[in-house]
Amino acid sequence: MDFSQAPKVIRYLVMIAPLLAGCAAAAANPIEPQAPTALPPTVAATASPTPVAALSAGTARIDGKGVHQVWVPAGTFQMGTAAVTVQKLKALKPPTWISGAFSSEQPAHAVTLTRGYWIDKYEVTNAAFKAFVTDGGYQQQAYWSEAGWQWLSKQPANSAPRSCTGNSPDQPRACVTWYEAEAYAHWRGGRLPTEAEWEYAARGPQALLYPWGNDFDAERCNVVDSRATKPVGSYPDGVSWVGAHDLAGNVMEWVQDWLDVNYYRNSPADDPTGPDTGNVKVEKGGWWGSNLFAARSAYRHFEDPPDYSDGHIGFRIVTPQD
Repeated sequence: MDFSQAPKVIRYLVMIAPLLAGCAAAAANPIEPQAPTALPPTVAATASPTPVAALSAGTARIDGKGVHQVWVPAGTFQMGTAAVTVQKLKALKPPTWISGAFSSEQPAHAVTLTRGYWIDKYEVTNAAFKAFVTDGGYQQQAYWSEAGWQWLSKQPANSAPRSCTGNSPDQPRACVTWYEAEAYAHWRGGRLPTEAEWEYAARGPQALLYPWGNDFDAERCNVVDSRATKPVGSYPDGVSWVGAHDLAGNVMEWVQDWLDVNYYRNSPADDPTGPDTGNVKVEKGGWWGSNLFAARSAYRHFEDPPDYSDGHIGFRIVTPQD
């Protein structure tokens, strides 16, 4: 049919008819709406942990019990005494009890302490130890090792801790057994230092003979011709590389290790802790009234079991990094 002559309205209807038919079909068969496409979950931004700067040697702090400590970083040093040094020391004619102990310091050997630690800046004072006693330290078994508690249980009532000369608050606490020192350390949240930790804090990476250097100097320590302890920190020129005081003289110091005079022959290279068992505990650092040989940082005193005490023996403690 020729629609060229048809009225405009008819031509318009013819043109839109297909569209109307499509709409009718869509109404009869509606398209199901699609669920919106899920977006991937957004990952919340998290801040990268800020690295803690490594503590430098001698960084100072006050611990939770109010005691001053200094930081000893991880490191390596020569522990013990070299054979050539022993020969030089023997030439100075030491007492027999000293020369007989030289062999236990040999061979000199490299030791690595793989973790840093806090060590007391001063020897434990009478005031610091009194705080432990006042806080019930002698009544709370939790602070004591099994052997220590057995020892304490056998002591006469009110006899421990024993009194001692040099009892002003700022003098080192002496006349305590190894067991008592261990219990105090636990109360502080620490422990006695291993011999390697103690010696490294005294000698440093250079493995000095004394905390201040390789030559003995009686003006830097309470050792020669002394008749008593002195307040801790009385010799500031005698501090070690980390700023620890009195690591030579004043009082000799208990350490964690049992003594084995042959231990250095097979000592572990990393973090040695001494023999598993023994009869005598190592003491370090010399004492008031001793001599230049005992005041050496490598010296290992050799005679005292853990239940022994006298006015020449004190201690300090270490605590791990927080």
